[in-house]
Amino acid sequence: MEQVTVLIAFTAGVVSFFSPCVFPLIPAYVASITSSTIEDNKISINKRIVLSRSIMFIIGFSIIFVLLGASASLLGELFTDFRDLFTKIGGLLIIVFGMQMTGILKLKLFMSEKRMRMDHTMEKNSWRSLLMGMVFAAGWSPCIGLALSSILILAGSSGTMMTGIFMLIVYSLGMAIPFLLIAIIITYSLAFTKRVNKWLPKISLISGWMLIILGFLLFTGQLQKISAWLTVISSTT
Repeated sequence: MEQVTVLIAFTAGVVSFFSPCVFPLIPAYVASITSSTIEDNKISINKRIVLSRSIMFIIGFSIIFVLLGASASLLGELFTDFRDLFTKIGGLLIIVFGMQMTGILKLKLFMSEKRMRMDHTMEKNSWRSLLMGMVFAAGWSPCIGLALSSILILAGSSGTMMTGIFMLIVYSLGMAIPFLLIAIIITYSLAFTKRVNKWLPKISLISGWMLIILGFLLFTGQLQKISAWLTVISSTT
């Protein structure tokens, strides 16, 4: 399933980044990790500092997500005899996550949001930006939990731990690339993020239906068939 799940994992990372509870706060996170202030509708800070500390922040949250992927894959290997059952249960859960994201369901269980505050003494250098990224991943996991949990389910149903780890690396890239681009853009102007904010509800709706389709494919076993079909095509080209 590697070829299909790589695309799914990357897309889930992008979806997580553009979730309504993460994206609007990106300017504040960038200002925080660079110890800068927001003035005149832009962040005034050395562009090299923004780049270096943003990369460390990205490495920080990637470490946590990869560890979560390794844990999910390890559990999948331990219960390999029940993988088909777990795959079907996982498919149903992903469908529920998608229905929650589209607004079809409004379960309070999935509406919880946890934020962790950082002391200003932890915002002075790149290594502390790394730590802040790790805290971000741990503290905001409930907020991005619908997309992240779907990828963890796929990681748990993957063949090996390395496959699961790779999926979470790709997921982290899906969050990291837009974060890095937006971090650079908002040092010039915050107008771009304000425009994107208007599209967040539609992005959430589309993402929810994508999860519903993914869950259905996983539950029915069609995802594995699609993966096998793509493998045959790639081997003949």
